[in-house]
Amino acid sequence: MTTIPSPGLGTSGNDDPDQCAESVRTALELGYRHLDTAQMYDNEAAVGEGIATSEVPREDVFLATKVHPTNLAPDDVATTARESLDRLGVEAVDLFYVHWPMRAYDPEETLPAFDDLREAGVTRHVGVSNFTVELLEEAREILDAPIVANQVECHPLLPQDDLLDYCRERDITLVAYAPLMQGEAGRVDALADVAETHDTTPEAVSLAWLSQREGVVPIPKATGREHLRANLDAPDLTAEEVARIDAIEDRERLVDPDGAAWN
Repeated sequence: MTTIPSPGLGTSGNDDPDQCAESVRTALELGYRHLDTAQMYDNEAAVGEGIATSEVPREDVFLATKVHPTNLAPDDVATTARESLDRLGVEAVDLFYVHWPMRAYDPEETLPAFDDLREAGVTRHVGVSNFTVELLEEAREILDAPIVANQVECHPLLPQDDLLDYCRERDITLVAYAPLMQGEAGRVDALADVAETHDTTPEAVSLAWLSQREGVVPIPKATGREHLRANLDAPDLTAEEVARIDAIEDRERLVDPDGAAWN
């Protein structure tokens, strides 16, 4: 399995250029080595500036971005991927994702274009985002490159157990977005109780639970130094605490797919 540093820094919604660049610099200073962006986020240039103006060498950073759903026709994949490199100020990224299997996505046309990106050295690895088991099966049959990651919403209310089992068996890392539960962690009793035990926040417990799951890499969003540091200091949970969180019966998707595709 390709090693993807954990946790990563999610940058969705961080579209103020100065703030985004500063948060990337700070994250790298604190020890983050995995940065996640996308054409959709409109912040690739700021992420690139943060990398370029940090003291961490580019080769020490695992950099991932995604092709916008409207850019998934083959010619657009090729063109916009290189535009992403230009905005990021890098010669290649470590991981290029298909961002949402929708809009211009056609597996027979889109996926070979991602193989071409890898063969051309535009990206070291190919990934997908928001793919179900069925879509992963289809993609694996078409792609020559291995799928190294599937980025999906994942947290205690959406544990993605079946998808995670599938990914584990095929050496696909499950990259978890919305790991801090979009401000909803505090209303989950199990998380609140475990947080009180550790004198921390329910969000930190959600992140800790994800970090302790085999094959999962969370990418929490944060901008300020305090929050960036806190995401690196998630508590170690006991087996009993993990089991209690595993036993949560409520299931809820917190990110609206249609809305997220245009954020």
